[in-house]
Amino acid sequence: MGYPSDLTDAEWALIEQHFQPRDRRGSASLHPRKRIVDTILYGVKSGCQWRMLPNDFPPWQTVYDHFSRWNKRAVWEAAVD
Repeated sequence: MGYPSDLTDAEWALIEQHFQPRDRRGSASLHPRKRIVDTILYGVKSGCQWRMLPNDFPPWQTVYDHFSRWNKRAVWEAAVD
């Protein structure tokens, strides 16, 4: 299911390199990075609290963890430059 806040494939292609996984264990992510970014954008645009994300999104804890790590690494700033 898509939301108006979702990135298009063309938009994602422009910023995808900034969201490369840094998992030292080498394990595959359970949720695609684009889905995590789309969920974060939904929360920002809608003002939704993390714990109140709709059920069709990844778990809020997963989304918040990615948001927090990317924020600490200034990924968001790099993606919009």
